[in-house]
Amino acid sequence: MRPAKPVLPVVIGMLLLSAFASVILESCANIIPPLGGPKDTLAPRVVNISPKDSTLNFKEKRVVFTFDEYVELDQIQENLLVSPTPKSTPIVESRLKTVTVRIKDTLQPNTTYVFEFGKAIRDVNESNPLKDFRYIFSTGTYLDSIEYRGRVLIAQTGKADSTLIAMLYSDMRDSAVVKDKPRYYTRVDTSGRFRFRNIAAGTYRLYAVKDEGGSKRYMSPQQLFAFASDSVIIGTEETRPITLYAYAEPEPPKKPKTTKETAPAERKRKDDETEQDRRLRFGSNLENGQQDILIPLILNFPSPLKTFDSTKLILTDEKFARLKYQLERDTTDKILTLRFNWPLDREFNLISEKSMATDSAGKSTLRNDTLNFHTMRDVDYGSIRFRFNNLDTISSRVLQLVQNDEVKFSYPITGRELNIRRFRPAEFDLRILYDDNRNGKWDYGKFFGEKRQPERVQALGKKINIKANWDNEIEINL
Repeated sequence: MRPAKPVLPVVIGMLLLSAFASVILESCANIIPPLGGPKDTLAPRVVNISPKDSTLNFKEKRVVFTFDEYVELDQIQENLLVSPTPKSTPIVESRLKTVTVRIKDTLQPNTTYVFEFGKAIRDVNESNPLKDFRYIFSTGTYLDSIEYRGRVLIAQTGKADSTLIAMLYSDMRDSAVVKDKPRYYTRVDTSGRFRFRNIAAGTYRLYAVKDEGGSKRYMSPQQLFAFASDSVIIGTEETRPITLYAYAEPEPPKKPKTTKETAPAERKRKDDETEQDRRLRFGSNLENGQQDILIPLILNFPSPLKTFDSTKLILTDEKFARLKYQLERDTTDKILTLRFNWPLDREFNLISEKSMATDSAGKSTLRNDTLNFHTMRDVDYGSIRFRFNNLDTISSRVLQLVQNDEVKFSYPITGRELNIRRFRPAEFDLRILYDDNRNGKWDYGKFFGEKRQPERVQALGKKINIKANWDNEIEINL
């Protein structure tokens, strides 16, 4: 007989093998997301809609959209567009792979409705948006299929503003744009273009407005607003597109606040107050002690001036001979503008004498001070020649040189060439103002009463870079 094999090692080996196998199986049971691999860039896909898209004789109060993956809603109130405009906005909710729209309004008979979701529907994992998703139905026997296109530009700049909406009103009264929401509205894209789709034939009033607070109404004269001068007739034939020019009226001037001044005798000074604390100081627009000959000298005071004696502000040449100048004091009493026909490359002195001014904070000029400065040289400037092609001499046009959306210089276009002998080196955007009333500046529109359109500005879409000590030439096609 063969000797029996030891039992204990075999048992121990089987136990170890069983334990190892259980560890392997346990690890395999856990789902671990794969590392790396391509990123999910696909938007969620609609797999079912109930009721189906383009349903006729629609009578439901709820629409359910089912997608191929989990979805969520992002800024649904800002993205959702419903036309015709409902009195009560539908309730939109998402859960797992579905989005449900609950209609709160009583639907109008024989009417085509469109729901546009913008970028509101996104997948949960990567937040990929389902762009430009639309759902359409009709409470009647057919779907309206008419489209109407146009564009909105900002009148003062010639640029587009994608925060505007275009609106169609079937109510012809002017007051409707203030009191009521439009029948149809649509968003303006980044180029200023808009498109109404699936609208009914009819006669409408067309407006555009900056939709502040989602009101979809013209709430304030300071709100960006545009209007078509005539009603728009939309029928079966294609209606000619229109361009609207939006404007905003300026803020009305604010009344200056009246502050009760304390008499000097009643002012309590601190014991440690020094002359420096009571001394009136001011700044200027000088650049490193140099005066640009093309602009006035401007003095800026930190607080409004209470008293000012112009005879104690003296301008002299390098030999301290007095010079005559023009002085303007602005409505805030904080800015003095000194105008003088500055020559090139000369020394000047501006003397502020004792007791020249006192401000509302009680500070004053306690002694004579002299500000020495030098005017710029001819080499600090460049010349510029503009050539205008296709010039229409009947229209009144103004060339605008713009920096940071602010018009820095304006020149009426009176001929095919415009020569400027001296110009500071700078980069500008170019615009053309169609100056209808020939006053040299842009004028806003007026809707109520006058129905006056704003003056139009055309952005030329090009920059100029004026170099010092250089003859610059610019060609402009009008």
